[in-house]
Amino acid sequence: MRVAAYVALLRENPAFARLYGAQLVTFAGEWFATVALLGLVLELSGSAAVASLVLVLQTGGFAAFAPLAGILADRLDRRRLLVAANLARAPLPLAFLLVGDADALWLAFAVIASLAAGAAMFEPTSSASLPNLVDPRRLPEANVLIGSAWGTMLAVGAALGGVVAATLGREAVFIVNAVAFAGSAWLIAGIRRPLQQPREDPHADHPGFGESITTAIAFARSRRLVGAFLLSKTTFGFGTGIVALLAVFGAEVFDGGDAGIGILFAARGLGALAGPFIARAIFGTADRGLLIGIGTSLVLLAVSYGVFPLAPAIWLAAILVFMAHCGGGAQWTLSTLGLQRATPDGLRGRVFSFDYTLVTLTIALSTLAAGFLADAFSPHLAVWAMVGLVVLAGSVWAVFARPLLLPAAAD
Repeated sequence: MRVAAYVALLRENPAFARLYGAQLVTFAGEWFATVALLGLVLELSGSAAVASLVLVLQTGGFAAFAPLAGILADRLDRRRLLVAANLARAPLPLAFLLVGDADALWLAFAVIASLAAGAAMFEPTSSASLPNLVDPRRLPEANVLIGSAWGTMLAVGAALGGVVAATLGREAVFIVNAVAFAGSAWLIAGIRRPLQQPREDPHADHPGFGESITTAIAFARSRRLVGAFLLSKTTFGFGTGIVALLAVFGAEVFDGGDAGIGILFAARGLGALAGPFIARAIFGTADRGLLIGIGTSLVLLAVSYGVFPLAPAIWLAAILVFMAHCGGGAQWTLSTLGLQRATPDGLRGRVFSFDYTLVTLTIALSTLAAGFLADAFSPHLAVWAMVGLVVLAGSVWAVFARPLLLPAAAD
């Protein structure tokens, strides 16, 4: 997997190294807190559906604010926007310290939605900025590192978050989350390389909220390749209600409490960490290879989660979660690289905000459905229902992308 190339990129490009470090710190804090939040809400509510609202609000809040982020990312200084997003989030996790009983859960949910708004400003802006921090030939390696950052810190943050919550208490976890946002903002503030190309007339293109979405849709409709990459994450999103059920399986089905949640989420993170590196080595960086990699990732995720409810022990369940999210992490990185290369800088913020809006809205609805199915029937049946949705959505995506898989179509 040419580890030396990734190390060289970080050593030779301090600006990219700062953005990468900022992503690591941000993701670590977020997943540190998410494990504790899922455990807290499950404990206070006793309901899988209520616990699923943690992820519903994270993704739904993101979807609601992402179109605005696209407008701002194409109009404002992206470095300042990234710093402001994390500084605004820094004090918010401390409010979780006030949630001590079921009557105070509304406060936790309000804070989760506010944090999601900050994430909506941060993530699309970061993705749109990346091609301006590295040379085009190094963009694949940069995407692998950024994509694996999410998985790395999910693995580390989830595992440590579960352990710290179980030993030192959830309060310590929420304080770490607050500090992480502040540290990430400091790292980004030190980037001196421009995160966008100069605009000939910065006042000429000021789209409104609705126009931001319609511009991205029109661009994708005119280019099947862009549409295929744009729909990739959303296709996976139909089944990601399973992620909320990992908390139920870890804490209740396998009787592991917060530590059990941490184990399954850590396995998810390890898969998301390994997936981008494996996909880069196997499928390469040509557009056709990216599409084949996305299709292969869909199959891996569906098969792994199809078997997951049958796992007799948490260690085997963790292996299946790892395999599923090797596919999930791979497709995220592959589709992001494809979109970055296929979209001009002046439009990239809006296209990525639309990409994130689609996937987070789909994830929110999938998560809500998974929680209600788990309460009404069983967590096992809910997982299989989500797998069925992934298979259905994946089949539609494959039909749409099939013309591009001809040897001369995508390259």
